[in-house]
Amino acid sequence: MFRIAALAFLCLFALAVPASAQTADPQNTIILETTKGRVVIQLRPDLAPKHAERIKQLARDGFYNNVPFHRVIDSFMAQTGDGQYGNGTGGSKYPNLPAEFSSTPFTRGIVGMARSSSPNSANSQFFIMFGSTPSLNGQYTVIGQVTSGMENVDKLKKGSEANNGTVSNPDKIVTARVAADKK
Repeated sequence: MFRIAALAFLCLFALAVPASAQTADPQNTIILETTKGRVVIQLRPDLAPKHAERIKQLARDGFYNNVPFHRVIDSFMAQTGDGQYGNGTGGSKYPNLPAEFSSTPFTRGIVGMARSSSPNSANSQFFIMFGSTPSLNGQYTVIGQVTSGMENVDKLKKGSEANNGTVSNPDKIVTARVAADKK
C-alpha cells in the first residue's frame, strides 16, 4: 500500500512541475535580473533560430545590462532591448534580422522581437506580453516564453496611454545572461 501511495505522489509531483521546467535548456535560457526581480526566458530556436542566437549574443556581450523597459503598456506588453539609446530608437552593432514568423500565438508570457514597419527590421529590442493580442500573430517573430518571474514583469512601471506607453524613470534589466554561462 505504501508503494502505491508513494508512486501516486511521485506521479502527481511530476505533473505539477511545469513542462518548461522539465525540459529547460540552459543553452537557450536567458536570465534577466531586473529592478523588480528575476525573469527567466526560454528561447525558441526551433521557431526563430537567428533571433534566438542574436539574443544570446547580445546577452553575452553585456548589451542588455542596465537597459530600461522604455515602453510598458498595461494589459499589452513591456518592451526593452534598446542598449544603444534606451528610448526605443536604437539597436545593436549587428545587422537587422530577417523575419522568422510562426503560428505561435502572442499570449501572456510570450516574448517577441520588436521591429519597425519593415518585417525584416528586428535587431535587439524585444517585448514580453501581459496578455493575448491576436493582431500580432504571424506579424512579429516569437523568440521565447517567460518560464518564471512573470510576476516581476507585472510589477514593471507602466507608461501612460497618452504617451504610447513611454515610461519616465523606467525599471531596467540590471543584467542579462545565458543560463549555461558562468556568472
